[in-house]
Amino acid sequence: MLGGEGEAEMAEIAVGLRGTATALVTVANTASSIGSGDVPVYGTPALVALMEAAAVKALAGRLGPDETTVGTSLEISHLAATPIGGTVRAEAELIAMEGRKLTFAFVAHDDQEKVGEGRHQRLIVSRERFLARLQAKR
Repeated sequence: MLGGEGEAEMAEIAVGLRGTATALVTVANTASSIGSGDVPVYGTPALVALMEAAAVKALAGRLGPDETTVGTSLEISHLAATPIGGTVRAEAELIAMEGRKLTFAFVAHDDQEKVGEGRHQRLIVSRERFLARLQAKR
């Protein structure tokens, strides 16, 4: 966590933190609906979003009041298809910290097998400064 007031009440960010996120495969998150393919299976962009959600959940309650994280890098292998009606569960684990840069490893399973794995980096940023830079682009 970046320095600032309120650190005493907040849990530390440390290697080994884990977060999970789960999704039901519906027509809305299939490759054919998202536009990443033409088959009715869980789309890779949906898997990416699920993995990022797991990383965000690992950090829940551990950031300062003006802090957030943004995704900056992603490496993913989508290993197996999951049909409509299946459930996909992603688990992200914080494996490295370099200042404000956080690196997560993740794995995802459906009801039968491992369907994805990879690494994801997030950067701790000031929400106010981030949104100010965004506003300046408009």
